[in-house]
Amino acid sequence: MSDALEITYGDFGRVALLDMDRGLVRHAHPHCHVLLKVEGDDTQFLVGDRVVNLTDSQAVLVNAWETHAYVHDPRREPSMILALYIEPAWLGAFRHNWSASAAPGFFDEPAGLITAVIRGLVRDLAAEMVYTPGSPRIRGELLPGLMIALIERFTKWREIGTSLREAGRRPRGDWRVQRAMARMRGEDGLGLSAEALAREAGLSRAHFYRLFEQTTGASPHVFLNSIRIERAVEAIVAGDESLSDLGTKLGFAAPAHFSRFFRDHVSVPPSVFRGIVRRSAGFAA
Repeated sequence: MSDALEITYGDFGRVALLDMDRGLVRHAHPHCHVLLKVEGDDTQFLVGDRVVNLTDSQAVLVNAWETHAYVHDPRREPSMILALYIEPAWLGAFRHNWSASAAPGFFDEPAGLITAVIRGLVRDLAAEMVYTPGSPRIRGELLPGLMIALIERFTKWREIGTSLREAGRRPRGDWRVQRAMARMRGEDGLGLSAEALAREAGLSRAHFYRLFEQTTGASPHVFLNSIRIERAVEAIVAGDESLSDLGTKLGFAAPAHFSRFFRDHVSVPPSVFRGIVRRSAGFAA
């Protein structure tokens, strides 16, 4: 069974050290998402429509809202993976144009060969998470160093967002999709169906789906599930609400449905996620 060995959460987003032996459903994140192998067998991810390998020498690079799935081969041993879910606003504090990691196309390719320096940074961050959970070095030194190395290697960061004129003229997608996205993020957004959103936009379901995927890179269904997961993570980390009540609030008819949904997207049940995050926070206190 897949397991989360450690999870670190903060204003940077979250970092998870995962021991993976089962697949994850197709999903997306609002983050700059990078997957790096720590040890174990090589494995694969489906990023968009491309299958890419995660190996000792190759990272998997996923843009914000880009659909992806973990593809586990049961013939292989589990893979220990360092999964980075990094907030674009946090990256923007290092260099203002790195906040462009919130938009599609920040990474040109879904995979890239890492350097020996990056490999060493991965090992150092994973070791700190295992041996010193909650260490201030994770947020203050190791994670920034790794993200800077990754972005400088795998993006054309010097060319991104350097011109305000270009930024102002950048296509923002269909206005009806933008309005639907705002509705989905609203208080009652989780109860909306794609059919209802299409009707509000004055579009057929097929046309709405096509425009939505062109704008975000994800289907309305995947986008809504991503919002649901991020709200679940925030509530689990920040509050004491029972998981049963949280699942009901997020639209699940039974606690088991919520637990299965969370596990299929995050790799572990919400109860395990909460326990690991609180344990790490206790070490940091």
